[in-house]
Amino acid sequence: MNTVILYGGRSGEHEVSLASAASVLRHLPPSHEPTLIGIDRDGVWYLQPPRAVEKARGGSGPLEILKDESRVAAAVPGRGLALLSGDPIPADVVLPVLHGTFGEDGTVQGLLETAGLAYAGADVLGSAVAMDKEVSKALWARAGLPVPPFRTVRAADLEPARFEVLRSDLEASFGYPMFAKPACAGSSVGTSKIDNSAGLLPALRSALEWGSKALVEPFLQARELECSVVGNGEPTAYPPGEIVSSHEFYDYEAKYVDPDGARLLIPAPVPAEISRLVMDIAVRAYKLAALSGMARIDFFLDRKDGSVYLNEANTIPGFTHISMFPKMCEAGGLPYPELLDLLARLGIERKRERDGIRYTR
Repeated sequence: MNTVILYGGRSGEHEVSLASAASVLRHLPPSHEPTLIGIDRDGVWYLQPPRAVEKARGGSGPLEILKDESRVAAAVPGRGLALLSGDPIPADVVLPVLHGTFGEDGTVQGLLETAGLAYAGADVLGSAVAMDKEVSKALWARAGLPVPPFRTVRAADLEPARFEVLRSDLEASFGYPMFAKPACAGSSVGTSKIDNSAGLLPALRSALEWGSKALVEPFLQARELECSVVGNGEPTAYPPGEIVSSHEFYDYEAKYVDPDGARLLIPAPVPAEISRLVMDIAVRAYKLAALSGMARIDFFLDRKDGSVYLNEANTIPGFTHISMFPKMCEAGGLPYPELLDLLARLGIERKRERDGIRYTR
């Protein structure tokens, strides 16, 4: 199987993608013939030479992106992948290991659809819904799933007259501490814990640097649980794990920079009924958000009363050898190489189904 690993990208999670893609490459089963296409920070696609594949397989660090203007690649509408010279790039399936904006939000998925390519993970709709936390939370709440309260904030809300109204509303509704985060970003980029009134405006400005809207949520004294879900029409949830952060909260530094930033407990040390409830809600949330392929669904377990709250869905979760998503699947009986093969085949299966749809009379 000709398997293209697409990695890098323009988002603030570029480095995370380099690490995830390296791990994916090193765990691909022998039935997959890998091709690397690296996307630089300007969004240019570069086909990597075969020697880059062999070097990466033999190494232990993140992937690199070698920029050779004679190897600039593109997804060509109706024609798949090709170099700008016109030479085709064989691709049975694309593994888009692209975290955050321009990778996890439906944009690259639409491009791959237009090019007629099979790809792993959520499609255009599912990617867009999950990436926009305001939309996904509203969708889940309307269906009766347990979502914590939140407020959506836009740049216009920070104008002096409107901001005082917003401040009063947030303080009355949530009190301090509270959290602000971009509505459409991942890996805790732009997320801040707000401990007092003086910190509210800077936190919102920081979150809005990463998108057109931010979310504000109350602080919960809670444990953080995560659940892997894999599949298309009939998805399977795997036993959840728990993240125990050594930081004030599970921020970008704890996830990717500090080697002692967090402990991963798999399976999560929770009662069986809590595990079953998390898995059930995860599958329901997955289906409601029109997800396919894979997702990691994140939860809060309230320390005070044991309530379970649905937090968010990540359609391209971390894929390093220590990431929660593959480790939870492995603990549930799906080893990393088999997981990657399954995700590729689910993408091919979805394309086959869509190829059977009529678009003309």
